[in-house]
Formats: sequence, C-alpha cells, structure tokens
Amino acid sequence: MNGFHRWILYLAEATPAQLRQLPLVRQRVSSVRDYRASSSRLSTVKMADDPLRLGVDERLSTDYLVIPNTSSERREYVPIGWLSPDVIANQKLRILANASTWQFGILTSRMHMAWMRQITGRMKSDYMYSVGVVYNTFPWPDATPTQRAQVEALAQAVLDARALPKNATSTLADLYDPDTMPAELRRAHRELDLAVDRLYRRAPFASDRERVEHLFTLYQRLVDPLGNDGARQNRRVARRRTRSDADTADTSPPPAPDAPPRDDAGPPGAP
Repeated sequence: MNGFHRWILYLAEATPAQLRQLPLVRQRVSSVRDYRASSSRLSTVKMADDPLRLGVDERLSTDYLVIPNTSSERREYVPIGWLSPDVIANQKLRILANASTWQFGILTSRMHMAWMRQITGRMKSDYMYSVGVVYNTFPWPDATPTQRAQVEALAQAVLDARALPKNATSTLADLYDPDTMPAELRRAHRELDLAVDRLYRRAPFASDRERVEHLFTLYQRLVDPLGNDGARQNRRVARRRTRSDADTADTSPPPAPDAPPRDDAGPPGAP
C-alpha cells in the first residue's frame, strides 16, 4: 500500500540442477535447514526436511483481492486492491481468492465502508478489518444481471482512475489520503456508491447512519429468518382481522326510542 516491497527466495519449484548452479542460494537453504532443526517446536523441526518450502505458502495461481488488516480512520475508503500470483501476501493482508469485479465493487463501496466502521475493532485509532466480524456478517445485496453489470462497470472505472498516467506512480496510500485523493478517483467512487446504494433500496440514503440501520435490519432477517417469518405472519393476521372487523355489519337491533316522560302524579284532579 505504501510502495514497500520485500523480496524472498521462492524455491518451491526450483530443480536440483538449478540449485547446484546457485552456491549462495544453497548456503541460505542450508541455514534454513539448521535453523528449523534447532527449533524447540516440533512442527518447525519437521519442516527442516524440506527447507525449500515456506512455512506457510499461500501463493495463488490467479489474481486475488487483498484488504489491509488495518487502515487509517482518516481514509474515506479502505484501499482494496489486486495482487498477481507472483506476489505472496503476508499476514497483514486479508485475501479473497477468485474474486470478481462485482465483489470488488461491493466491498469498496460506501455501504460496506459504513458497515466496517460501525462494527469492526480498532488498533489505536485505525480500523482493523476482520473477516469474521466484518466480511462474514455483511448483508450482500440482490442484483439483476443488468444491475450487476452496472456495478462491475463502475468498479472497473475506479480501477481505471487509479491507473491513469498521472496516478500510476502513486501508491494506494497516496491515492486514498483524503488530502491527496485525485478528483477523478473520488468521482468514480461516488458513482459506484450511488449504484450500490440503489441495490439496497430505491430511496437515497441521507447518511452512513441510515445505511447502517438498513443493513442491521437485513442482518436481523438473515440471522433470524423464522422469527421474521413469524412477525410477518402475525402482521398479516392482524391486518386480516382488522379488515374483517371493518367489513362485518352490525346486526344488533337499533335501540328503542326514548319513552315519553310519565307523570307519576296521575291524571288531573286525582287526589
């Protein structure tokens, strides 16, 4: 994200003939074997038999989406990007293999950013993106093929804005700093945000608070489908009863007219 690269010797696919021609590399391999063999951890000692392989090898065969574990609270958007198979992600990145432009578009939208800010943890003041807390709980929208294609096109526009010649030498940290974010990139994000918002409801959202409230309503339906079905059934029953009561005619007889007042004093002249 900041343009820093760390290089490693990836030797999982190296042949013995190639290694024999690389004496300095063989020295490194020997040092790795000795280091692992002297470890107090049994799992590390077992890896000494294969010093050419990484302890944890997460290299993928296709391009993949990465989300930084931590991101500054100053950023409007967490810088989400793509890495190619020749780059091995370290433990500071969340990996989404076999991702599509559709997934990138939803994850980099303001809707997902609002959800992340509301429920994720923090490291000091920075947001910590959690797979279990943020990604797995996020209510994804339904979309028609046309809507999906629109989001994919707008997501690609975000990537294109990043790749413009004037931006190509900037890091993601440069591009997503609120003070230096290019205007064309901000516009591309705004257009994507509007398209994603419309997947959730037709009425526009006035604030991130409204977005989060709407998402929590969807989340409640996801985690308690039976309860929501019961509530809907109860509302339907109540509406039917209300209509039935209104349509039922009152069949009780009308009240009798008031009787004329009776003179208890009796007829005139009576004692």
